[in-house]
Amino acid sequence: MQNENLMANAIRFLTVDAINKSASGHPGMPLGMADVATVLFSKFLKFNPADAKWFDRDRFVLSAGHGSMLLYALLYLTGYKDISLEDIKNFRQLHSKTAGHPEYGNLEGIEMTTGPLGQGLSTAVGMALAERIINAKFGDKLCNHYTYVMAGDGCLMEGISEEAASVAGYLNLRKLIVFWDNNHITIDGTVEDASVTDQKKRFEAMGWNVLEVDGHDYKEIEEAIVKAQNSDKPTLIACRTIIGFGAPNKSGTSKCHGSPLGEEETNLMRAKLGWTSAPFEIDENIIQLWRQSGKRCLKEYDTWKEQAKTAGKSFKDYIENVLPKNWDEGLDGLKAKFLAEKTKAASRKSSQMCLEEIVQYIPQIVGGSADLAASNLTLTSMSKTIRRDDYNGNNIKYGIREHAMGAMMNGLALHGGVIPYGGTFFVFSDYMRPAMRLAALMKLRVIYVLTHDSIGVGEDGPTHQPVEHLASYRAMPNILTFRPCDAIETAEAYEVALQEENAPSVLALSRQNLPLLRTSVKDNLTAYGAYVLFESPKKRDVTLIATGSEVMLAREAQQILAAKGIYAAVVSMPCMELFDKQDEAYKKAVLGDAPRIAVEAGVRFGWDKYADEFIGMDGFGASGKSEDVYAYFSITVNEILKRVEKVLS
Repeated sequence: MQNENLMANAIRFLTVDAINKSASGHPGMPLGMADVATVLFSKFLKFNPADAKWFDRDRFVLSAGHGSMLLYALLYLTGYKDISLEDIKNFRQLHSKTAGHPEYGNLEGIEMTTGPLGQGLSTAVGMALAERIINAKFGDKLCNHYTYVMAGDGCLMEGISEEAASVAGYLNLRKLIVFWDNNHITIDGTVEDASVTDQKKRFEAMGWNVLEVDGHDYKEIEEAIVKAQNSDKPTLIACRTIIGFGAPNKSGTSKCHGSPLGEEETNLMRAKLGWTSAPFEIDENIIQLWRQSGKRCLKEYDTWKEQAKTAGKSFKDYIENVLPKNWDEGLDGLKAKFLAEKTKAASRKSSQMCLEEIVQYIPQIVGGSADLAASNLTLTSMSKTIRRDDYNGNNIKYGIREHAMGAMMNGLALHGGVIPYGGTFFVFSDYMRPAMRLAALMKLRVIYVLTHDSIGVGEDGPTHQPVEHLASYRAMPNILTFRPCDAIETAEAYEVALQEENAPSVLALSRQNLPLLRTSVKDNLTAYGAYVLFESPKKRDVTLIATGSEVMLAREAQQILAAKGIYAAVVSMPCMELFDKQDEAYKKAVLGDAPRIAVEAGVRFGWDKYADEFIGMDGFGASGKSEDVYAYFSITVNEILKRVEKVLS
């Protein structure tokens, strides 16, 4: 075990040296889990530092992202070319690749952005499910790998872990292995200060295989991983560790969780562990031991490359989420049909009709709903539900678990070979918001089908009426928020969302029927974010801007005003983010120079940069029939007419 001990200590001292230099960081977890990480990376993890994106690599997720130096040390030691010793020395500095928490895209080998506790573990469930889905389609030779997670007490305490672990147990994701850093310490003291939960029994109750090891005994760790790999269930390995292992005065306490050890304690630790190298220096023999571990899987890698080559371009395109050449053929035909038949439908129903075509043409699409498929209309005639004994499907029953759904969709997208969409009521997207924010941060193509988009929900009342949600997602960077006004805009929103590879998309869809307002499908006008839907027959006196179900109100008001000799243009603005990206000439042409009135059944926030007047909500909704609620809050044609009179007087 001498080699393992030397290798683990290399992780430990790179960690403490980097954190001491930065005067910021979390040494406790990397010091405590270095032994587990050494066994995993040197003997079990399937990876190739020379090809960090090897599709059939094992995924390693550091759910306890505050322990980022553990991951950075491992990437450097195993030979990833994207990270250098200088990067380690620049830990937590501005623009450094080695950020405070692992950031997806900063460094090769970082599988996801982690830090918000529980998100890594829950996202890994999505990765493990993606592996099973693709394995069911292509077999063991092309897709057969494990998903490993390193999680702490905080990850297990966060409620999202309950939802995701429950899904993993139900779906029997046997290739998911979680190492629980069971050190009994939290920032404020000990786990026992805040919890009496028996995590082992909890996971057993959710259908997991549970093992327990001394997290500093290499043989026990190795034997547990072998057992986990041979289990017919997902596995939790409870690793009893000492936080800050090796630090004489701070180990085993919360003092080493989130603060540098300092020079004095580090020197004592060097003496205790027999580490004679200067800061940031690793003996060449130890480096070579680690680099050999990084080359351990080269034969397996070469074999897979040959098999993937034999599988051909179709497999390559599939795992890289390349849309087929004719992917939009069905949507084009559907838009033409909408136009010919003047389809009147709730945009949630239009969405379902779009999904019928999308699922037919794009094999990587996998949908689902948090137990609301009958309302979100996320199921299609070609939907096949994934089950624990049959992963060859394209629909996931998440159960009433929005938190898990949001994170799992991130995992599906990160894995590759899956383009996920998932549905719930717009108001319940609050439960997914942390995962949606991470999707935006990681630039993932994830599509949220969020129905019941306004006070049009009616009788369900203010708890189910998402008045502030449009504004909140428009305020979130790098997420496209669509609120289509009819069936054609709904189809166009899907076209944009599916082609957008670097941002998630929200489709806010109506419960109530919407008339078809578009008169042409020649161009995807939704892609511009806003456009003149109905131009004024003469020079504009006023511009009416609206989204979703309120566009028809603006159109009706335009017609009444025209009869009075007042000329208005109607602008549909399905996606503010896309409109803001247009050049100034286009934006000026759409918005015009006349006074502008915006109409939306949501709060005002965000509208002042486009409009002089706003008709909408300034508080929560109310329970009642949709038309009565709209009238009560004065989101009506008559109110539009009054405001026009006001701005023109």
